[in-house]
Amino acid sequence: MGLQPADEAFITALAGQLPEQTLRPAEPRYLEEPRGHLHGKAGCVALPRNTHEVSIIMAAANAARVAVVPFGGGTGLVGGQIYSDGPTPLVLSLERMNRVLAVDRRENIIIAQAGAILESLHNAAEGQNRLFPLAIASSGTAQIGGNLATNAGGVNVLRYGNARDLCLGLEVVLPDGRIWNGLSRLRKDNTGYDLRNLMIGSEGTLGVITAASLKLFPRPSSYATGLFAVPTPDAAIRLLGLVREHAGEAVSAFELLHRNGYAFLRDTMPDIRQPFDDIPEWSVLLDLGLSAGINGQDLLEQVFAEGFEAGMVSNGLLAASLSQRDMLWSLRETIPLANRAIGAIASHDISLPIGSIPAFIEATSAALAELADVRVNCFGHLGDGNLHFNVFPAEGRQKSDYLPDRAKISSCVHELVSRMEGSISAEHGIGRLKTGELGKYGNPVKLALMQAIKAQFDPNGIMNPGAILALP
Repeated sequence: MGLQPADEAFITALAGQLPEQTLRPAEPRYLEEPRGHLHGKAGCVALPRNTHEVSIIMAAANAARVAVVPFGGGTGLVGGQIYSDGPTPLVLSLERMNRVLAVDRRENIIIAQAGAILESLHNAAEGQNRLFPLAIASSGTAQIGGNLATNAGGVNVLRYGNARDLCLGLEVVLPDGRIWNGLSRLRKDNTGYDLRNLMIGSEGTLGVITAASLKLFPRPSSYATGLFAVPTPDAAIRLLGLVREHAGEAVSAFELLHRNGYAFLRDTMPDIRQPFDDIPEWSVLLDLGLSAGINGQDLLEQVFAEGFEAGMVSNGLLAASLSQRDMLWSLRETIPLANRAIGAIASHDISLPIGSIPAFIEATSAALAELADVRVNCFGHLGDGNLHFNVFPAEGRQKSDYLPDRAKISSCVHELVSRMEGSISAEHGIGRLKTGELGKYGNPVKLALMQAIKAQFDPNGIMNPGAILALP
């Protein structure tokens, strides 16, 4: 027997096992994703208040073979939260399970329910003079459970790692309703297979994360932030090496920006102050989080002087205050909004060996120029090899003009990523939009093992069907 719809009979039976108002009609926000590529459907939305209620919901759905689509903050960009094919599913939102449960300064640990907004973790940590370093543009909306389910990245990965690296333990409800309490505070636990890391990045296909214990860090005593114009991506990589020689592990972020990012901001948000009178072809936004007694301004001035002499940088500015630092980071975080206003033909979240990035950018830009008249905005987390390589219409044209070319453009980009031993998904995940690419470029042995793991955890196939692994 295949999947069955979340019909009136199922909803009525499930409602009888739960408190009133746990099940509600699906509002449009649960059926949409930010880029508008997919539109979902749902029999209803389940809004549990605790892990026990999640367990009841999962057990009932598994027994009835009703698909369950976990929904976090809805900020995912690859359609993992949207189900449009097959029998009507049940959408499961943990937005009511949104509490920070504990903050321990001595152990540097924060424990939170999965529906807690990322920003609330930042605030709770700051209240104890600690730092929770996961930093993404949607921190005011994204939920920590979704961040873990997609192994979110962001601007601080260079120093602190992905969401996976920040997690000590999880509480998870399995597809049959069983609860795995792995909410460990241990930093060492060598007792067999690592189920925590199996769940992180599984995009709701193996179970429902309901709570997590996470690492905190001392807050830097001060920050130093600079925006430097560089002639080429290769010069940016050499500058990264120079900064690390001077600052070591204090380098928190190192972002590559292209002139088209500034141009798109100028065209769509003219009120935003541009940092350079003449937009450079490439620039780097770098951030240092420093211990007490280190003068970050002096350090970055020394880096700039040495970089200028070596031909790595040609211009730059240093943030003289926290407000100026915030202004520079706001500029970086607004670029995706400007991209959306221009309208991308195709967006690519890729990673490459850092040394291969200059050759990739040159080769891919040349290959795309032969395919179509387009503009490329290549930007992202150069320090960890993650680029957002987004392709836009030429000036005066619309993305609808390029519909026949969209698949060829993405294929061109991903073919070169694969050839250079990179990844077609660095931090956004696979969701439903990239299952075809995963099947094409993924290692066949790895894919077979993933299918076997999915079958073992979810034999009835109810958990977020069609996400990561394409439906048969």
